[in-house]
Amino acid sequence: MLVVAFAFYSAVISFLANSYALIRQRPLSLLFIIPIFLFVNVFAGSFLIKTRRRPLKICCHGTVLLVCFCISITASVIYHIILAVKTIPGSYPSFIGSLVFCCCVNFIFFWNGIICVYLTSTQLGIKIRVLGIICGMIPIVNLIVLFFILKTTIAECQEEAKREEINNQRRSLKICATKYPILLVHGVFFRDTQFFNYWGRIPYELEENGATIFYGNHHSASSVADSAAELKLRILEILSETGAEKVNIIAHSKGGLDCRYAISKLGIGDRVASLTTINTPHRGCLFADYLLSKIPSYIKDKVADTYNATLRKFGEPNPDFLAAVNDLTESYCTQLDREMLTPEGVYGQSVGSVLTKATNGKFPLNFTYYLVKHFSGENDGLVAEKSFIWGENHILLRPTEERGISHGDMIDLNRENFRGFDVRDFYVNLVNDLKNKGF
Repeated sequence: MLVVAFAFYSAVISFLANSYALIRQRPLSLLFIIPIFLFVNVFAGSFLIKTRRRPLKICCHGTVLLVCFCISITASVIYHIILAVKTIPGSYPSFIGSLVFCCCVNFIFFWNGIICVYLTSTQLGIKIRVLGIICGMIPIVNLIVLFFILKTTIAECQEEAKREEINNQRRSLKICATKYPILLVHGVFFRDTQFFNYWGRIPYELEENGATIFYGNHHSASSVADSAAELKLRILEILSETGAEKVNIIAHSKGGLDCRYAISKLGIGDRVASLTTINTPHRGCLFADYLLSKIPSYIKDKVADTYNATLRKFGEPNPDFLAAVNDLTESYCTQLDREMLTPEGVYGQSVGSVLTKATNGKFPLNFTYYLVKHFSGENDGLVAEKSFIWGENHILLRPTEERGISHGDMIDLNRENFRGFDVRDFYVNLVNDLKNKGF
């Protein structure tokens, strides 16, 4: 389908870009050239994929325009070489007019396409976007960058269209419609906001397959005990709102410790059907102990004050940076792990992942990876492999590809598709398993 569309629109754009001579000879041809020009600029590619997601349609539209621009430019160069041989010097002004007209038309299609993919693609990333801007005026180099842009957006459109088709086919099965609602609990130094979902594309994927999703909505920087108290109230609020007897919790990073504390120490265990911790440091982070012992107090206080002041401006009443960090040390977590006994009736399981090399993690994980590896061995950029393990079932994700799976990848933080691990499929299967277990 894409090949046919590329061929059709390339022919149309090539015709429009090189229609100067036709317009000069037959001005009335503008009556059909202008509507075609407008139609292609607005709708090319919009109907190629079946999707309810407007950004994906726009991304596909922009991709089609850019591919067709490349083909049209090639055809236009050949056409004007032939035209130059035939018309120069006898009709020099006509040749110049055709060349200018051609460039203007082609570049309108180019800018339309590049703006569309820049604004809507989730896979381009900052690096490729910046390279595109910097290299845009460098001949040859700009074509190489454009090739990588198109390679990325074509793969994205195909992947997302395929995923949506799969979801449409299995929607009636509601494979993620668990008996109890799902509560997603974020980690430290993040908050649940309507503008940037901590869990990336995961909640949408779960809801498309029947899940009922809620968020912790707790503060970003608090001690484990304080966060647990907030989450207890949030659980009671969800139960009151839904009428459900219990919730299933999926908690990332420190959020797993917060939830374990609420379940074991705050009397909320009978309201929780299951707890799945994702890359949670159940026995802490030894490198945190090291840093806290080596960094001078005045520097720690300065960092904490800056962070806390920033959080207050965003509406958080009592952020406590040092309390949150201290509660992630190995010395504290090891003791807490022994104290936080899982109540009978709560199904507990844990998930961990391994980053194979630092360069595959985004900042600051590419920096902390070496620290954690030095002190504790294999890790996800923040948490060591041996610290993940907890509960009746443990899943350790070791990628088949070289890239590895980082602490951020496990919550789709960067909305990135990469070979060897599909985070959205992982969570669909995870929640489907909870459903099959009767939770």
